[in-house]
Amino acid sequence: MADTQYDVIVLGSGPGGYVAAIRCAQLGFKTAIVERELLGGICLNWGCIPTKALLRSAEIKHYMDHAADYGLKVAGAIEADLAAVVKRSRGVAKQLNQGVTHLMKKNKIAVHMGEGTLTGPTSITVKGEKGEEKLTARHVIVATGARARELPFAKSDGKRVWTYRHAMTPAEMPSKLLVIGSGAIGIEFASFYNDMGAEVTIVEMLDRIVPVEDADVSAFLEKSLKKQGMTILTGAGVEALDVTGAGVKAKIKGKDGKVAESEFSHVIVAVGIVPNTENIGIEKLADLDRGFIQIDPYGRTKSKGLWAIGDCTPGPWLAHKASHEGVTAAEAIAQELGNKDAHPHPLDRNNIPGCTYCHPQVASVGLTEATAKEAGHEVRVGTFPFIGNGKAIALGEAEGFVKTVFDAKTGELLGAHMIGAEVTELIQGYVVGKTLETTEVELMNSIFPHPTLSEMMHESVLAAYGRALHI
Repeated sequence: MADTQYDVIVLGSGPGGYVAAIRCAQLGFKTAIVERELLGGICLNWGCIPTKALLRSAEIKHYMDHAADYGLKVAGAIEADLAAVVKRSRGVAKQLNQGVTHLMKKNKIAVHMGEGTLTGPTSITVKGEKGEEKLTARHVIVATGARARELPFAKSDGKRVWTYRHAMTPAEMPSKLLVIGSGAIGIEFASFYNDMGAEVTIVEMLDRIVPVEDADVSAFLEKSLKKQGMTILTGAGVEALDVTGAGVKAKIKGKDGKVAESEFSHVIVAVGIVPNTENIGIEKLADLDRGFIQIDPYGRTKSKGLWAIGDCTPGPWLAHKASHEGVTAAEAIAQELGNKDAHPHPLDRNNIPGCTYCHPQVASVGLTEATAKEAGHEVRVGTFPFIGNGKAIALGEAEGFVKTVFDAKTGELLGAHMIGAEVTELIQGYVVGKTLETTEVELMNSIFPHPTLSEMMHESVLAAYGRALHI
């Protein structure tokens, strides 16, 4: 086995791994990345990006179905060509995969394709098409990501029982779809297939859907999805699945404790993730909790020279959190190696936004009203509805609201929660505000352009202090 020495080796090339590698290269390190499948990881190839391409197709279909609302006439019925929709989605993923390949070359990052295994804190063996390689480095960053969690009684077969990966490349259109779990992944696929014409049922064990979101957002989304024709069962659980040639029989236990059997054509299991930390040699090198690698706010493990970022570490399990951690770890490594210009900032989980790209969209950052009160804050809360915004009405998107939560004593922005059109683009304004530790005064005195959806953010802040202008 030939030795290859680097300053930094990154194990995994998802949005955490490839960003970490690029930042390391920018800092002057001889850098390598190890990937077993596709550059870009799950996010670019089987997650964030291709699902948004699918959802865009569903969104266009939704608008075409409602063309008359905009004074337009469409000749004939709108038909969805599922194969063409999937082909477009895969093309988008391929384009971005090629983009990451280009970035590796541009930044002179060595790419080793194959299964990587840690043989020590700073050494990796890679088994690939070229045989076996032994790589060593001064530092190693583990960014192996995660995969879909499966239920013991609902093993995916790719035909009737799907994980998100199967749901992105379906062989056929579901007629009656059961979605188990109402987190971002479950809700997004429920929204996509509902818009594409499937009859959708969502089962959630907790008492409300998107349970990590503010309770008002959860309630609004449930009402909206039901209005779109979905069946939503909260406080419920799937007891068993019986796969047949024609579909799936599911035994569902409702809030009342009674079990009823229903039939579906397909099932999507979206009940969380499992970290990819088995068989990579990490067990003796880092502390694990339910498989997740335990790290400090900069990404350090208990072994000197060994770092970890992204979905193989504690949540939230989001691509942008992984990328941020990748940059932080790279700069912390630079600092350790004597770069006086490197000033890494520890991750602040309160400033990580969350986005769900269903219809209507959901976005949030920081504390909910309930968690703020639980943390001991006396709060001031402002809410402003889409129906009070001129741009939203002009767009034909008057469904939703913006909610802000402030500390009543200090004026600190504690959290922001939105549901409605394009809120996944709006939320960053509040993220910047929280990162800058802004108060209500700066937000009130900021000038928001008109007519825009962003004006609702301003109005929500004003509403928290009894100063809303347009409601």
